Amino acid sequence: MDTQEAAPVYPSSSSMASSIPIDLFVSKKHPGLARGELGFADSSGNIVFKANRCKKQSSSSCKKLLLDAHGNVLVSMHRQDGGHWEGFKEGGNERKDLIFTVQRTSKKLTRSELQVSLAQEISGDLAAASGLNVIGCPCQRSCTVYKGDSIVAQTSLMYKLHQIYARKNKFRLTIFPVSIDHALIASLVVIFLD
Repeated sequence: MDTQEAAPVYPSSSSMASSIPIDLFVSKKHPGLARGELGFADSSGNIVFKANRCKKQSSSSCKKLLLDAHGNVLVSMHRQDGGHWEGFKEGGNERKDLIFTVQRTSKKLTRSELQVSLAQEISGDLAAASGLNVIGCPCQRSCTVYKGDSIVAQTSLMYKLHQIYARKNKFRLTIFPVSIDHALIASLVVIFLD
C-alpha cells in the first residue's frame, strides 16, 4: 500500500473541471510572499498562485505577473494607455500569446464592471464561448465573475460569528465547477482589485 501524500491538483486547462467549488484564500500576508505580492492559497495554506505588484514600464502602463507556486509565469497582464488590460500566456507579449483583453466599462465608488474578451473571440472564432463579465465592489473585495447568466467565480470577505466588520486584508475566492482555467479567474481578480 502506497503511503505517499498526493499534492493538491488544480485544473490548468479547460478540459479538466472539478465537480465541487474550490475556495482559495487571497491575501498579501501569506507566509513566504515577498512584500507587495498577492497570494492565493488553498484551504491547507499552500500557495497556489501569486501575483506581483505592478512594475511600471511607463507613466501610464504597468505589468503584473501571475505565478504558480513554484514561481513559473502563468499569465502576464499589461495595462495599456487607454486603461484596458491584456493578458498573455507565460510572460509573452505578442499577439499569438494573447489570452484575453479586459475593458473597464464602469467604475464608480461602490461598483466596478469589467468586460472580458477571450482570445478566441478576438480572433473571430465564432465557436468560442461568450466573454466574461466581472461585477462588484473593489473596496469591499467582492466581485462576481459571470459567463453569460452563469456564475463562474465569486469573492467575498471572511466574516466571523459576532463580527460586525470584516477585515479587508484577506478574502475568499470561490471558483465554481466550470471548464475555465483557474489561472484566468485569478488574473481577473488581480485586475479587478487594481
